[in-house]
Amino acid sequence: MLLLTAFILVPVVEIWVIIQIGHVIGPWWTVLLLIADAVFGSWLVRHEGRRAWRALRTALEEGRIPSSELADGILLLVGGTLMLAPGFVTDLFGVLLILPMTRPLGRRLLARALARRLTGTGRTAPRPGHDDVIQGEVMN
Repeated sequence: MLLLTAFILVPVVEIWVIIQIGHVIGPWWTVLLLIADAVFGSWLVRHEGRRAWRALRTALEEGRIPSSELADGILLLVGGTLMLAPGFVTDLFGVLLILPMTRPLGRRLLARALARRLTGTGRTAPRPGHDDVIQGEVMN
């Protein structure tokens, strides 16, 4: 239900914002701004992607678990995808996920969401003495 709402609500908000900006600066400037935004987003993703790749390789060469580097890669992927969508609202969220100074917040939110997803599956740890063992016989 949340995904369906997002697929309906996000385009409506994007169109509304584009129309509002078009009223303020004019339609041609709005189109130019959208194109400039896409070019800037492409450059930013490429630049930060190289940086994240170098950090990942360094972590692996040092024998460290690259958890923050992998999280950065995920955030760059999602941010780049948001930058591909035409509109100012998705571009704003995309830039926030891509910029190095705002990515730590994104990393924390991602870690929290993953932890909630992993612990909220409804599965509980087995209680001592209550193993889920089914007695049976193997036949060849």
